[in-house]
Amino acid sequence: MKKSTFKSDLRKEQRLSEFVDTIYSKFLKNYHFERISNIKQQLAGIDVNFTHKASGHTYHIDEKAQLDYLNEDLPTFAFELSYLKEGKEKIGWLFDTKKRTDFYALVTALFEDEGEFSSCKVTLVNRQKLISMLSEFGFNAEKLQNYKSLNGHGKIELEGLHPKTQGYLYHSKNNKAEQPLNLILKLDWLIEKKIARRLI
Repeated sequence: MKKSTFKSDLRKEQRLSEFVDTIYSKFLKNYHFERISNIKQQLAGIDVNFTHKASGHTYHIDEKAQLDYLNEDLPTFAFELSYLKEGKEKIGWLFDTKKRTDFYALVTALFEDEGEFSSCKVTLVNRQKLISMLSEFGFNAEKLQNYKSLNGHGKIELEGLHPKTQGYLYHSKNNKAEQPLNLILKLDWLIEKKIARRLI
């Protein structure tokens, strides 16, 4: 039976936010950060605001954590392209033009010790740089959806991307209620392309 993990993920995310805030305090000395509680802003892809202390410029941050992979250190991250809600296909957060996200804060390698989060990696990804790079490879929301229509459940290799060192598509058609289509990208590759940087 397919089960939605949305509610359980939300509870874990609430527990995680306090832990991640301690990391921001330690590693973002040049920024003030403010966690956002306003639901409208959260729905617009803003979990945290980073404001540069010198310039006053504010960046909108959308936090994404690998909560399904606790105590594992995966080299990749899944960028959501589409999903089903009440039987209707919805655009995922990566290409959603209603999102105001400037950067994704990707929380990976999340480890627990006696029920408390003990360590993790945080990678900041520039959203517009990522979308621009994908466009240079010839990938936009529509083209990536076309790959899904030609394939079934599972891994889908993309023309021009090396699946082992760069990325691929994955359609969770048979094992998740939302049937998400995700773009799986290697974090080291994004860092190498200067689209991302590791905070910790």
